[in-house]
Amino acid sequence: MRTTELGRTGVHIPVIGMGTSEYLGGSRPLRSGLEHGATLIDTAESYGTEMQVGPATEDRRDRAFIATKVSAERFARDDLLAAVGESLARLRTDTIDLYQLHWPSSTVPIEQTMATMDELVDRGTVRFIGVCNFSVEQLEAAQAASRHPVVSNQVPYSLIDRGIEDELLPWCRDHGVTVIAYSPLARDLETLEAGLAPGVLEQVAREVGATKAQVALAWCIRSPGVVAIPKSRHVERVIENCGAAEVSLSPEQIARLEQPP
Repeated sequence: MRTTELGRTGVHIPVIGMGTSEYLGGSRPLRSGLEHGATLIDTAESYGTEMQVGPATEDRRDRAFIATKVSAERFARDDLLAAVGESLARLRTDTIDLYQLHWPSSTVPIEQTMATMDELVDRGTVRFIGVCNFSVEQLEAAQAASRHPVVSNQVPYSLIDRGIEDELLPWCRDHGVTVIAYSPLARDLETLEAGLAPGVLEQVAREVGATKAQVALAWCIRSPGVVAIPKSRHVERVIENCGAAEVSLSPEQIARLEQPP
């Protein structure tokens, strides 16, 4: 599996990981993904899937890079410390590789939250700090309030959801913040294709000898500093998703994929 550096940490993560929102597949697909190089597994306390990630990775923890999230209503110091302890127990681990603020909070000052996140990094409970769904302004505020770098921002990004390209993606690239793309295949492949020029995804897939999902994922990770976390409860689809890391698209193919429907 091709990898990319997480922020400016010197640590590399795969360009294709595994998401677990609404995941019901159990351990087997997750373990298959680990075997095929998708070592980044993303979950969240609000997903209710940490209890599936824990058993799937417990006996191969050294191979898994576990990312989870704390919900915005728990950003106050005592709530956040309780939340991380609960996530650790469900994940059956003593360290979270990437701990992410799930959404910006309008009630808890970012200075209080980031001070607590710094404390968790200092303790060794958390290796790296990330955020999700943050704007440039919110990222700047979070980074200014933290002694440790914010290394990632998890946001929606796909062929039919490209809103980050104007401002957020360039800022993240310039400031060493990895973009973790969720919903990289939109709600499903049918929804994705409906938003593209008719037949273009299938045409490019034939040209490069890949599946349509692999082409859509390859487009998503074509930019430096972007990784994608598709989800599937099926082993075959997980393996297929991993194969997207080896798909190369020409500038002309990218242009065709991006043309308006």
